[in-house]
Amino acid sequence: MTARPLRSEFWTLPLSRLTAPEWEALCDGCGKCCLNKLEDEDTGEVHFTNIACRLLDGESCRCSSYETRKRHVPECVVLTSGGIGAISYWLPSTCAYRLRAEGRPLYDWHPLISGDPESVHRAGQSVRGWTLSELTVAEEDWEDHIIEDL
Repeated sequence: MTARPLRSEFWTLPLSRLTAPEWEALCDGCGKCCLNKLEDEDTGEVHFTNIACRLLDGESCRCSSYETRKRHVPECVVLTSGGIGAISYWLPSTCAYRLRAEGRPLYDWHPLISGDPESVHRAGQSVRGWTLSELTVAEEDWEDHIIEDL
């Protein structure tokens, strides 16, 4: 079975029309979704921390065990086109999945627009080099690691 090639400018289509390879290619590789978040019980507001999932590779900003991540991190959220609306508040404001779910275009630094997978990092839009592993910070201390909303 041969994989279908990615369609030209597929990222402008509704998320529900993307093929599986196109869905995966929509990820900009920023790693922000792998940051641990704290949700305010009273307001529902989500706060990002600089504490990353234990599987995040801080240099590549990619999951080190993507295909089997749910086995290692059961609480990992797997994004689907049908379920993204319910959790879009949890995604960073620059996330391509969130942008497209909201009908907005991708940023110029997105690798699909720039043609360069390093553009997300050069634009300062990734977590490269500034996260801590969740294995090194006690969960009760995560509040001390809240960062500006992304």
